Amino acid sequence: MAEPARSPDAEPGGNGPYARRPDAPGPGVPGPGAPEPGVRQPGGARSTQHTEGSAAGQAPWSQAGPLSSSRSQHSQSVGTVIIAGLANLTVAVAKAIAGIVSGSAAVLSEAAHSVADTTTELLLFIALRRGARPPTTQYPFGYGRESYLWAFVAAVVTFVIGAGFSIFQGVEAIQQRHEDLDPLVAYVVLVVSFVAEGISLTRSVRQLRRRAARWRVSWLRVARRTPNTTIKAVLLEDSAALVGLVLAGIGVGASELTGSPVWDGVASIAIGVLLLVVATTLAHNNIALLVGRAAQDAVRAEIEQELAAVPDLRGVDRLMTLQLGPEDILVAVKVNFADDASREEIEIAADEAERRLIARNPAIRYVFLDPTRRPG
Repeated sequence: MAEPARSPDAEPGGNGPYARRPDAPGPGVPGPGAPEPGVRQPGGARSTQHTEGSAAGQAPWSQAGPLSSSRSQHSQSVGTVIIAGLANLTVAVAKAIAGIVSGSAAVLSEAAHSVADTTTELLLFIALRRGARPPTTQYPFGYGRESYLWAFVAAVVTFVIGAGFSIFQGVEAIQQRHEDLDPLVAYVVLVVSFVAEGISLTRSVRQLRRRAARWRVSWLRVARRTPNTTIKAVLLEDSAALVGLVLAGIGVGASELTGSPVWDGVASIAIGVLLLVVATTLAHNNIALLVGRAAQDAVRAEIEQELAAVPDLRGVDRLMTLQLGPEDILVAVKVNFADDASREEIEIAADEAERRLIARNPAIRYVFLDPTRRPG
């Protein structure tokens, strides 16, 4: 069965790449306890929640609708994390044994790298589980942003365990200059580890390619812009793992050819610097999402475009968006109507605005409209 069509992880759209396809089903109605669409809430705001159900005159969500796609993407992310974690755990043990037997600082650094990655995958698994919990009365917008907290902790683990140990091991190897390297075991383990890490990376890239193909953009663009930090973390860590294995192989080879263990230590330090870059990148991205990052500019542009097409709506005073989680966007808009617009016309136009926004980008889960009047 074909994978459901959905805007990938609330990524930016515009006219095509991330916009909802014209043949996709329309939006549903709010779930239990949610404000009724089209009814003004206290303070004058109108709200809607994109949840399962059936709208008046519309069929309920089909299996290929946005909500089933959201569940499918969550399942894919969990599978990606589990495979990456198992691969990292396996190669961590192999690298540790090879590092001890061969006496290579670079291979031991790679072992620490894999231990850090395994811990990271465990934390990302926790992030996926806790972030996917449904909204409650106390947390009406769900727990999506908690996933960013655990992803940030994962970045710190990579920074401390992986980068710290690798740099320390490299400096120690250069200072002590042990010359009793036995590279054969190291080469075998590095090759096997490269294959295992490559399998994990291939799965991550395949997942991104499937999303990118539906919207006719490059998978690198999806990886760069997605607020799904789990996919981004696995992609960066697996890529860094492959680069780290190459660096370790070069260090061991150079030490064997020259008879100097300095190159092995240099490779270990280079692996540590690589992990610092990965950890810093992930931490910066997660901090921005934790603080409360707005949706991408392209998402804002398509929201404004849809609102401009609503009859009787004269303009937008203020547009605010918030990334609530990897799969959820909140939209709050202060919109203007002509002074002579009747209450019924305002209600109809507001309903149309909500319908258009959710149909254009199903990642928009909550819409709050505050209608005002501007003398015409």
